Amino acid sequence: MLIDTYGRVATDLRVSLTDRCNLRCTYCMPEEGLSWLAKPDLLTDDEIVRLIGTAVGSLGVTEVRFTGGEPLLRRGLVDIVERVAALRPRPRMSLTTNGIGLARTAAALKAAGLDRVNVSLDTLRPDVFKTLTRRDRHKDVIEGLEAAREAGLAPVKVNSVLMPGLNDDEAPDLLAWAVEHGYELRFIEQMPLDAQHGWKREGMITAEDILASLRTRFALTPEGADTRGAAPAERWIVDGGPHRVGVIGSVTRPFCAACDRTRLTADGQIRTCLFATEETDLRGALRSGASDEEIAAVWRRAMWGKKAGSGLDDPAFLQPERPMSSIGG
Repeated sequence: MLIDTYGRVATDLRVSLTDRCNLRCTYCMPEEGLSWLAKPDLLTDDEIVRLIGTAVGSLGVTEVRFTGGEPLLRRGLVDIVERVAALRPRPRMSLTTNGIGLARTAAALKAAGLDRVNVSLDTLRPDVFKTLTRRDRHKDVIEGLEAAREAGLAPVKVNSVLMPGLNDDEAPDLLAWAVEHGYELRFIEQMPLDAQHGWKREGMITAEDILASLRTRFALTPEGADTRGAAPAERWIVDGGPHRVGVIGSVTRPFCAACDRTRLTADGQIRTCLFATEETDLRGALRSGASDEEIAAVWRRAMWGKKAGSGLDDPAFLQPERPMSSIGG
């Protein structure tokens, strides 16, 4: 079991498969991209499956989320999913993606054992998409979403970040579109995880801003804390149901007290929190011949030291050196 000194138990493992991405979202990285990890520094497919196997078999992990960067850029993705699906006990598996290439791979991922997907889409307007991502790929994302739905990767969740002066007026339109197409929408507050460290608390679109905008068109009923559990999103029933919308207020409405996540970066580092400033090296242990039991012990010690919260509410908060694309979502 992965327990910390505050009694929280980590059962949800986020696995970053690559730090590379085929978009250049303004809230994530500069237009020229980043210095990507060298291939020898990345965990191999075998190493990833072995670490997930240790987490599932020895540490009580029941949920695995594949992230990036953009995980669809990982050549061995379908094989990794298939091998993890063969583990016992079998973990529930999901994928967070920008959707580019999902139209080609959704059916294969479902057949391999993937349960569902989260697809990032911040706008319904192709021109705004191009401004936000610096790429003209809006159509590809829409097609990826449709393919995921047709493949049965349900529920298909859509993650949206609202940026001042760009798409901050789109919340009601995005929700109406999600309801129409049967997607489950999540709004996420912009977090201080951009590579260029340009995030500013002042002027950011908050959870309250998002809810106020949605209420101009929809009746929202809180789902309740009992239903939420350790989920990062607060959810509201839309117009009496059955559709729901979520808001992840990582900055203004943190959920650290119920956090059940542990993170593995693409280069084999354990992170106890998105905003952690320390990491624990599992890649080195793997490659030096450590047994599964020894690796599990290292992982337990890392999680035992998890802090009470992200520290975002502290005036002395320091943004992590690693950006989101390098940490994994």
